[in-house]
Amino acid sequence: MLKYLKNKFRDKQEPSLTAIEWWRYIGPGMMVTVGFIDPGNWASNLAAGADYGYSLLWMVTLSTIMLIILQHNAAHLGIVSGLCLSEAAKKYLPSSISNITLISAVVAGISTAFAEILGGAIAIQMLFGIPLKIGGAITLGFVAWMLYTNSYKKIEKWIIGFVSLIGILFIFELTLVNIEWGKALVSWVKPSFPDGSMVVIMSVLGAVVMPHNLFLHSEVIQSRQWNIHDEKTIKYQLKYEFYDTLFSMIVGWAINSSMILLAASTFFISNVHVSELGQAQKLLEPLVGNIAAVIFAIALLFAGISSTVTAGMAGGSIIAGMFGEPYDIKDNHTKLGVGFILLVSFILVILIENPFQGLIYSQMLLSIQLPITIFLQIYLTSSKKVMGKFANNTKESISLWTIGLIVTALNIALLVSFL
Repeated sequence: MLKYLKNKFRDKQEPSLTAIEWWRYIGPGMMVTVGFIDPGNWASNLAAGADYGYSLLWMVTLSTIMLIILQHNAAHLGIVSGLCLSEAAKKYLPSSISNITLISAVVAGISTAFAEILGGAIAIQMLFGIPLKIGGAITLGFVAWMLYTNSYKKIEKWIIGFVSLIGILFIFELTLVNIEWGKALVSWVKPSFPDGSMVVIMSVLGAVVMPHNLFLHSEVIQSRQWNIHDEKTIKYQLKYEFYDTLFSMIVGWAINSSMILLAASTFFISNVHVSELGQAQKLLEPLVGNIAAVIFAIALLFAGISSTVTAGMAGGSIIAGMFGEPYDIKDNHTKLGVGFILLVSFILVILIENPFQGLIYSQMLLSIQLPITIFLQIYLTSSKKVMGKFANNTKESISLWTIGLIVTALNIALLVSFL
């Protein structure tokens, strides 16, 4: 599918973008945004807000800043090289290293898709009382239909619509509660580490900065590809891709923040501990009203379905890249990758005993794998062999290495917290 789009746009000349044309450029960034407003984020953000009030909002801000830099860099790779992260790893790394790296990315992809399917199943249970396993099967079936029968362009429109609806629903939710905006404004920029919060901090990090999104962005950005051999066009692409990424990530930051604000202004002030998403929905009803509880479940359903779609696409991209191929849903390797990721994830949903803890720890697993993907990306985008004159400059390298080291340090802190 993306192979077709690459060929279709490769020889087009650079157009001049009006404001309307720029808006039409929005899309790849939104595909990524879905990944960090997924059910795993819901679990992490609700735990953060319910247990620590507004104090962990800073982690959403820090994670989003990291995300903007990393996602732009991943898209940078796709625009300049015409390869996704997985293809580039296969092409430019020794086989032993690329195989280990990409296998770990597949594991992270399964962890991601597990959280997404589980979230969709929980939402269906909230709304219709359908058992979790059956809800998971419904989510899996609908997502498989979307991925195997719809073109990328149609999926992109669905995703933009889902993100917009989720945002609108959360804006409405916030009108129903009393936010202490003074505390929130300080907490967005002032780091704090309350006792026992390290697991939740790491889960928030893993829920926002997600390995599969780096693979996905480097692939889907090529749906906007024109002539990758023309320097002027590449610069143009990088410019407008950054606007798309920045806009989309800010939308994601706002939605993630809204989750913490909602939990802090309802559960934290009432001294209510949230141990599962279903419980959160039930607890909202007496605190805020039935309409808030229903909207919460509807938004979760949209988040679960849309994020499962992008998780499946990312898994297909990673596995196709292991064979040196781009994502193409008509190709057998992509079909295999999408099916493998979704099926294994669904099996985990069936086996899991504690859904809420499963969501929390799935996000922690992502944060543990994340440094591997980050340093892989830094290596590739810093290489003149891969990127030519568009390789990372000194400022970009410092920013990327700083993020990689911060993520690694936080993982070490997490390990220490368990010892």
